[in-house]
Amino acid sequence: MQLEFNGTNVIAEGERSGKASSLFWPWAGANVSLLALSYGSFFLGFGISFWQATFAAIIGTVLSFLLVGFSSLAGKKSNAPTMVLSRAVFGVKGNVVPGFMSYLVFVGWETVLVSLATLATGTIFMRIGDIDRNLAMVIGFVVAVSLTMYGGVLGHQVIMRLQKYLTLITSFATLIYIVLTFDEVSWDKVSSVPAGNAQAFIGALIFGITGIGLGWVNTAADYSRYLPRNTSSKSVVGWTVLGASIVPIILVIYAILDLYSSGLTLLAIGVPIKRHIAALFDGAIMLVGSIYLVWIADNFFYPFQGFLITLGVPIATWSAIFVTDVLLRKRAYSEADLYKASGKYGSLNKRSLSIMAVGTFIGWGFVTNSFASWLSWQGYLLFIIGGKDGSWAYSNVGVIFALLVGFSGHYLLAARKIRAEEG
Repeated sequence: MQLEFNGTNVIAEGERSGKASSLFWPWAGANVSLLALSYGSFFLGFGISFWQATFAAIIGTVLSFLLVGFSSLAGKKSNAPTMVLSRAVFGVKGNVVPGFMSYLVFVGWETVLVSLATLATGTIFMRIGDIDRNLAMVIGFVVAVSLTMYGGVLGHQVIMRLQKYLTLITSFATLIYIVLTFDEVSWDKVSSVPAGNAQAFIGALIFGITGIGLGWVNTAADYSRYLPRNTSSKSVVGWTVLGASIVPIILVIYAILDLYSSGLTLLAIGVPIKRHIAALFDGAIMLVGSIYLVWIADNFFYPFQGFLITLGVPIATWSAIFVTDVLLRKRAYSEADLYKASGKYGSLNKRSLSIMAVGTFIGWGFVTNSFASWLSWQGYLLFIIGGKDGSWAYSNVGVIFALLVGFSGHYLLAARKIRAEEG
C-alpha cells in the first residue's frame, strides 16, 4: 500500500482517474456504522410513531446527503480538498474560521466513534471469548485504532481499497445480526406507538439531517477531487447520495474517513506540516480522548449531543453557503488564486463571514441545549415561538434557520459577483 503525499494541493491531471461510481464505496463505508443501531431510539425519542420515525429518517438522510453530493461537485471541478475550495467563498485567510470549526467537528467525531467502536468490539470479545472486560476493551481499542490510523494516515488509495472490502464484510455481518434478532421484534408493540405532533416530526427530521449527513459536507470534495474533470455531475451526485444513504452499520470505517479529512482540514487552515503527519497528530488527540471516554468518563453521550448541536449550527450555515457557491459557479475555481491572499478571492470575505455569523446567531437562538449546564444560554430567541418549554423547544429548528440564512444570504450577496468573475 502506497503512502499518499498529496495534501491541500490540486491533484495533477495524471493522477485523476476512475468513474463516479467509485464514490459509492467510500460513502457507503463511511456511513456503515454501529451508531445507526441507536438512531432508531433517537428518532422515537421525539415522541413519534414507528412510521413517522421511518419517514423522518429516510427524508432527512437523503436531503442531507444531497448537500454532500452537491459539495462533491466542487472537487470534480477543481480537484482540491473541500476546505481549500472554501477559500473562494471566505477568502484565503478568512477561511480559517470555518476551517477551525470543521476541524473541531472532525476530531470530536473521531474520538466518539473510535470510543464506540472500542466498546462494541470489546463486548464481542467478552461474549465470544469469555475474557476479562479490561482485556477485551484493550483488544477492541487496538483493533479500532489500528484500522482507523492505517487508512487515515496512508491516505486516499488505501481508503478506496479498504472501504470496499470492509463495507461488504460489515454489511454481511449486519445481515446476520438482523436474521438472528428478527424474531425478537414485537411488531404489535412497534405499530401501536402513537403518532406525534408536527413539531415532534420536524424535530426528528432535523435530527436526521444534522446527525447523519450534514457533518459530511465539509469532506465531500476530498474524495471527488481525484475524478477527471469531464465526469458527469449527475453521476457524482447520484453515486454519492446512493452510497451514503445506505443504512449505516459499523463505526470503524466512518472514523477512518474522518481522520483523513481532519488532517486535510488542519493543513487547509495553515498548519505547515505534511498530510500524514497531520493525520498522526489528529490520531494522538483521538487516542487520548478515546481512552478518557472508554475508561474514565461515566457518560459521554450527553456532552457529545451538546457538542453536536453547538457546532452543528455554524457548520450548517457554512454548508449552505458553500453548496450555494458551488451551484452558482458554472466554471472551475481559479486554482492558483486559492493559495494566495492577493488573488481574486482575496484575503478576507467579510460578506460571507457576516452571513455565517448571522446564521449562527439566529440558529443558536432557536435550539435548546440541555445536555450541559454551560450550554443553557442557547435558545435565547425561542420566546418568539413559545419559549424554551413550548412545543417547538426541542425541535432544533435553529438548524433549519441557519441553513436558510446561508442559502439566501449567499445567493443575494454573491450571485452577481460570481457572474462578474466568470464573465
